[in-house]
Amino acid sequence: METDLNLLRVFLAVARSDNFRVAADRLGVTRSAVSQAMRRLEDGLGIALVQRSTRHVRLTEAGERLHRRIAEPLSAVAEALDEVADDGPPRGVLRVAVTSIAEQFLSGPLIATFADAYPGITVDVTVTDAEFDIVGAGFDAGVRLGEVIEQDMIAVALTGPQREVVVAAPDYVARHGVPVHPRDLVAHRCIGWRAAPEVAPHRWEFVESGQPFDVQVEPQVTTNDMLLMIRTALAGGGITFGIEDTFRPWLDRGELVALLGDYLPPFPGFFLYFPSRHNQPRKLRALIEHVRAFRDAA
Repeated sequence: METDLNLLRVFLAVARSDNFRVAADRLGVTRSAVSQAMRRLEDGLGIALVQRSTRHVRLTEAGERLHRRIAEPLSAVAEALDEVADDGPPRGVLRVAVTSIAEQFLSGPLIATFADAYPGITVDVTVTDAEFDIVGAGFDAGVRLGEVIEQDMIAVALTGPQREVVVAAPDYVARHGVPVHPRDLVAHRCIGWRAAPEVAPHRWEFVESGQPFDVQVEPQVTTNDMLLMIRTALAGGGITFGIEDTFRPWLDRGELVALLGDYLPPFPGFFLYFPSRHNQPRKLRALIEHVRAFRDAA
């Protein structure tokens, strides 16, 4: 059957947002237009693609199959059309999925200077710690630690090596003492991080004499909000653990102190990653060049 490609474009926006209003905002149309387009597509196919509720929509099994089959091809078509039509400065919507701990990317200056240098590019950043296929989800690029990036992706270094740190407020250390070895942490009040309620808390991993090991910390406080972890630690609520850059401002001011540093060697840092495509859209090339220049100037 013949299908209007604009209807498939609307379907992809709905699949990526799980919400008609959000999809409409991304497409620059009304919610009613999105609903009508979805109805036309479903009527033409003779099958329901989404299940609707008051606030959300969810793909049916048929919708999931369609999304898997068309997401990457339609993205390639859109990029090809952009390349053909793009005879001026880079422009378009650039979607990037960024882990919440990528401080260098999320701190503000990198995005602000990019937006200033490329006014024709709209930057849409989704902060997420979920692991998924960025191509299938409709993103142009992602930012994650190098050790967890898929092998078929191209990666450009955003930072140098990183390290994790154990931190606590001086007041907590004065009241409860300093752990001498990572295993001493089981006797302390700990503040843990987890990506989502159904995911196990992040493991506290260490290295001793070249051998990695982790400590089965039982956090009394667990959250997916890094700022809450920091605030709780600053208030003397316990010991917490994370990327050093996240805690750097408070460490520099002495509001937090680093512990157990001998057991926490550096590891590969954060990378901007993207699909290995021969003809990259100019908007993505612009971001790659900007990340390299920003990193070299740091």
